[in-house]
Amino acid sequence: MTATAARGSDYAALIKTVRDAGLLERRLPSYAIRGLLTLGLYAATCLAVVWVGDSWYQLINAAVFGLAWGQIAFLGHDAGHQAIFTSRRSNDALGRTLGNFLVGLSYGWWVDTHNRHHANPNHEDRDPDIGDGVLAFTAAQAARRTGAVSRFIARRQAWLFFPLLTLEGISLHVDSAVAVQTGKFRSARGGSRRYEAIGLILHAMLYVTFLLLVMSPEKAVAFAAVHQAVWGVYMGCTFAPNHKGMAIIARGDTLDFLRRQVLTSRNVRGGLITDFALGGLNYQIEHHLFPNMPRASLRHAQPLVRAHCEALGLPYCETSLLGSYRVALTHLNAMGAPLRAESTAAKPAIAGL
Repeated sequence: MTATAARGSDYAALIKTVRDAGLLERRLPSYAIRGLLTLGLYAATCLAVVWVGDSWYQLINAAVFGLAWGQIAFLGHDAGHQAIFTSRRSNDALGRTLGNFLVGLSYGWWVDTHNRHHANPNHEDRDPDIGDGVLAFTAAQAARRTGAVSRFIARRQAWLFFPLLTLEGISLHVDSAVAVQTGKFRSARGGSRRYEAIGLILHAMLYVTFLLLVMSPEKAVAFAAVHQAVWGVYMGCTFAPNHKGMAIIARGDTLDFLRRQVLTSRNVRGGLITDFALGGLNYQIEHHLFPNMPRASLRHAQPLVRAHCEALGLPYCETSLLGSYRVALTHLNAMGAPLRAESTAAKPAIAGL
């Protein structure tokens, strides 16, 4: 038996154990309760906005609404992974309703991007989540920073990480609109681009109209700013602990599926509160190994996965929430270090002119 075949059988043995335990079966009652509570929070916040009226206390509602949107996004995430219903059509219909209509996020674009991330997590060339963007996740990306603004951000990106997350919500809306307009996502099927466009337009119209009917324009702008900032920070703080600071797969490197997912992912310790706050993504290793596993089954799969990794001598990374942020920020700081060193070295030369 070749080494590649042996490694492939490592995952085959694990998925058989997980399947035999019934952990890949749909959990509709669990999702029904979770869905009702999440949509109830969304609706209750809207009612609270109407009740408070034209008042600066609306900023409290704005922050709560940002958290409610995060919980809606978690449900959309599970639908995108086909984890809720057995029918793909039902999962996609729910995902588009939650994503496009309720939070203004293109479901088709997100599924396409997220599936590419799952296929190649932390791969330098293939993972869109560590693509060359505002932040530099690899030394090569940092070296390519040539503009004054991009170099300034890269040098201080560990300090700027959380402030930049306040813009993440706006970025998701813009990227969604561009993706739907251009149709540049592969997961869309017949008619879905039209439906997604309708969902995004209805969302934008209802969002703006609702705020302006309840409060003055200046309060509406303030509400939207706080709401979008909280949602962006919530989403960023949920996804940052999962892979940032873990092993990065360079171009040309090959790993089997089990090792590719385990070595690049990090779990976050915690109980039911952590499970709720992070939408089950604190079980990132299990989620990456079994993307369509219902959220309620992830914690039951964890001991099976951990034992399997220990038997193989495969590192299984788990840390606290604060510890995960520390590792992620340390990695970002290290990537910006060469640019800080260049800046420091250039100062005496400039001073001597």
